[in-house]
Amino acid sequence: MSEMSHSTYLTDRKRAEGLGSAKRGTQHYWSMIQSSVGLLILVPLFVFTFGPVLGAPYEEVLAYYSRPVPAIIAALTLTVGWLHFKNGAQTMLEDYARGMSLKIALIALTCISYAALAAGLFALVRLAL
Repeated sequence: MSEMSHSTYLTDRKRAEGLGSAKRGTQHYWSMIQSSVGLLILVPLFVFTFGPVLGAPYEEVLAYYSRPVPAIIAALTLTVGWLHFKNGAQTMLEDYARGMSLKIALIALTCISYAALAAGLFALVRLAL
């Protein structure tokens, strides 16, 4: 009996639901759409909450970010923004790099993105507490 691949028994619909060879293309696309919509809401909120303390003395900024609403908006904007950046840059790297250079670039991108996110959140926590 000859060996047949599992995909031989799949319908066209089942093959399409496989999401391509990476098995995650649609999920990645929707993740980017969701973070884009989140940023569409968060960035104007951040601008309007950050604006009043832009150029203010340190003590005033400290008091302002001790309040929950500006601190939460800033934290959400930082988090969603950096994760959106990481996912978008990952897509770009996957499109233009191959082999070991892709792996190294993806590791560097992940490290830089999470380090920047952690530094931003740490600074915000220091202000808020």
